[in-house]
Amino acid sequence: MKFKHGMLTPLLTVFAVAVGFPLAYAAYLSFTDYKLTTQGSPGFIGFDNFARTFENQAFWAAFGTTATYTVIAVTLELVVGLAIALSLQKQKWARDVTRAMLLAPMFITPIAVGLTFRFLLNDQIGAIPELLRGVGISYDFFGPGKALLTMALIDVWQWTPFMVLLLLAGLESIPKQPLEAARVDGASAWYTFRRVVLPLLSPVMVVAVLLRALDAMKVFEYVYASTRGGPGTETQTIQYFTYQEGIQFFRLGQASSMAFVILAVVLTIIVIAFRRIERSKSA
Repeated sequence: MKFKHGMLTPLLTVFAVAVGFPLAYAAYLSFTDYKLTTQGSPGFIGFDNFARTFENQAFWAAFGTTATYTVIAVTLELVVGLAIALSLQKQKWARDVTRAMLLAPMFITPIAVGLTFRFLLNDQIGAIPELLRGVGISYDFFGPGKALLTMALIDVWQWTPFMVLLLLAGLESIPKQPLEAARVDGASAWYTFRRVVLPLLSPVMVVAVLLRALDAMKVFEYVYASTRGGPGTETQTIQYFTYQEGIQFFRLGQASSMAFVILAVVLTIIVIAFRRIERSKSA
């Protein structure tokens, strides 16, 4: 037992330094009026920051924007990823090359992806709008009513391979006996997919959607690199809003309280999701 505990010591030490201390310091700041422009020790104000956060309509509007973005992006990634995973499962030649090419977008840093699409989709100098104008189509990708969808599609481009990776692993782990039994009984391909494949794949799909949704809620780089929350506040996500509050407006105490509200919401979603997964397994 001493040896086992000793082996955990380096990990716990790194975790305490890299995660524990920043988290504890942020918790301390959330109860103060600390600002980057104020000298001296911050004053303790209790739960005032949290009260202001819950009353801040702009904060909840950014939260709604983030939720909309997450639903659009993750839904498209699930549908497209499942279609690609089913195709890759049946591929007979050049499988490794195809999978390596599909996974490539995952390894590009999000800030680079955001900057790339910022110039590709720019209405004035972008290559893609220019090509569309050549065939008589005028479309402002970052215009009002379109920018949030564009951001979600950028996320789909980069992170659908992650969904493909998980779903493909799930498809290849499905036992062959139920599929062979359905084939012997004369079931159609669609019926087999709907009644056999999807139920067996559902636990993997739930985990994949949960992981991608949690990651999509942290979106910051695409917004920072391309729209800066615009037009207006249409693409102002919760992470970008918190960044503005703490870094641009110097209100670190208020930003820390916002971060902890987000953390509480995310932890609640995780707990509910995993309890449902456990209930479905036991049923």
